[in-house]
Amino acid sequence: MMGAHEYAPLMRPPSSFCLQFFTILSLLPFSFGLTESEALLKFKSSVTNAQAIPWNPSTPPCGLGANDSTWVGIICQNGKVWGLQLENMGLSGTIDMDALSQLPELRSISLTNNKFEGPLPELRKLPKLRGIYLSKNHLSGEIPDDAFAGMDALRRVLLANNVFTGKIPSSLAKLPILVQLRLEGNQFQGPIPDFKEKELPSINLANNQLEGPVPPRLRHLDPKLFSGNKGLCGAPLKPCAGGDKKGGGTTAAGGEQGNGGKSEDKSSSSSSSSSTITKIALGMLLATILLALILVILLMYQKKQRQAMREKQDALIPDEHDANVAEEAYVPPTTTHATSTKKRPEPGKLEFVRDDRKTFDLSDLLTASAEVLESGNFVSSYRVEIFAGQMLVVKRFRQMSKVGREDFHEHIRRMGKLRHPNVLGLVAYYYRREEKLLIFDYFDHGSLASRLHGNRTEKDSGGLDWPTRLKIIKGVARGLAYLYSELPSLTVPHGYLKSSNVLLNDKYEPLLMDYALQPLINPEQAKKLMVAYKSPEYAQNSQITKKTDVWSLGILILEVLTGKFPTNFLAVGNVKGENLVSWVKEIASEEEKGEDMFDKGMGRTQNGQGEMRKLLKIGFSCCHEDVDVRWSIKEAIEKIEEIKENDG
Repeated sequence: MMGAHEYAPLMRPPSSFCLQFFTILSLLPFSFGLTESEALLKFKSSVTNAQAIPWNPSTPPCGLGANDSTWVGIICQNGKVWGLQLENMGLSGTIDMDALSQLPELRSISLTNNKFEGPLPELRKLPKLRGIYLSKNHLSGEIPDDAFAGMDALRRVLLANNVFTGKIPSSLAKLPILVQLRLEGNQFQGPIPDFKEKELPSINLANNQLEGPVPPRLRHLDPKLFSGNKGLCGAPLKPCAGGDKKGGGTTAAGGEQGNGGKSEDKSSSSSSSSSTITKIALGMLLATILLALILVILLMYQKKQRQAMREKQDALIPDEHDANVAEEAYVPPTTTHATSTKKRPEPGKLEFVRDDRKTFDLSDLLTASAEVLESGNFVSSYRVEIFAGQMLVVKRFRQMSKVGREDFHEHIRRMGKLRHPNVLGLVAYYYRREEKLLIFDYFDHGSLASRLHGNRTEKDSGGLDWPTRLKIIKGVARGLAYLYSELPSLTVPHGYLKSSNVLLNDKYEPLLMDYALQPLINPEQAKKLMVAYKSPEYAQNSQITKKTDVWSLGILILEVLTGKFPTNFLAVGNVKGENLVSWVKEIASEEEKGEDMFDKGMGRTQNGQGEMRKLLKIGFSCCHEDVDVRWSIKEAIEKIEEIKENDG
């Protein structure tokens, strides 16, 4: 029925028979054309080095879960192929749009940094596309002027660093909700078209062969975005040579006067001329006011149309409109709840918990270029560039339905209020019954785990010498102590403390992430994944305590000092964590024998051996098996703060 509703406004009123006929057709299964698997395999066969795409024809591209993908580079939504993301794979040949047009739910194509050749593919065969990412290929030739006609859902077009020539197509400039355009590094010629979207947040036209004045709607942008075009002029670049040479006349409120301002009316009667001029001036003034009013009305109408289109784009996840989500969105009115006056989160919308970030909507996330950082059954992480230079981490959780919608919102709002130099602040979140998104700032120095255990030589410490590691441990301890103080009602304020959940900024300051999730995660999933459930107390008594996070801190201290990875963290099925207890005992045994168990990549600070051993003993005290003997977070932080870089 969706098709009938979509296209009815474009047709003449149908007869009763036609309406019934099309209705019946819309209910019949789509029995012709290619399946999604066949369409993708046809696309793969058109690629020169198809072996680079490891798709298994015996399995469908989308798994049993609504949003689970079984094929590399495929993004699924509601069991359908939603996005194609094959970046940095050295693919070459031409892009088979005939094959991709058989994917009716495809909304994003990302083939950045490959070697595709030929003209721009016929993108109009997929009129519902929202994001096109074809930068850094070998695409060439002129782009037809109508190449983007009818693609009103497009928000992002990235064609940078190809070999395109000719004029920028006017159909591209007419897209109503375009938010990002990257055309730099091509050979586009001629003038810049006047873009329909009044506020285009991100555009780059540098290093082309464009000429003429910069359009008024783009004059507020950084001049670097237009650099490398010798023929361009006008704000924000240098003024156009010669200025306006249309005669030498002056301009009145209503228009140009005469031919060069030379008086040709000396023979006119002064009285009648004065009266006529007055009437003309009044008429022109009234006409100007009327035109201004009409213009304001038109602008308001266009703004409403754009807003309506944006709201339509916000509904990007198909099953947001199914019965389950519609039922979930309903909240019965209450009269006694203390927070009933607070603004309720809108279903299907991103909720921001910070007011110092530029806002965006769900469609911006789903159409942005993304890099997979982590992928798993419980959580997947993506690095996303929302606007030019603004990088975020989007964490997508699937097993997070322990609490209802209102409790979830309340807990996340508490997390959003946390502010500490060693705690990664939440920026925004998104709620659906089946999955949740948590959005954080991105730091490109990676995680502590990658610095400790990434590919490096024995002498290479990954930048982590003894002073740096001490700084990191102190920062982690301070961040954890802050969580204890701000979240006193939680048994484990963190619950998921491990080296891969500690990010490093450019100054090697640690930032804790994935904290305070234990109240939200399904119990069975939490027992399999979370570090807290691998503690000795849970293995012995099936309980976690206020000192469980201290135990995790102790494990982290030992890992940082020894460079040894706690292997059981990788064993998802190891619920009780016996291997981790053995791992601690093994390190303790080495220490008792006087063996040098410190990481060789850490280097040796003169007169620092004593302090390093003190910190090692603190680690043992923090992860003591006996909860009664184990230190509290207060004791741990006090002892850690006493450690210095050098002995004495």
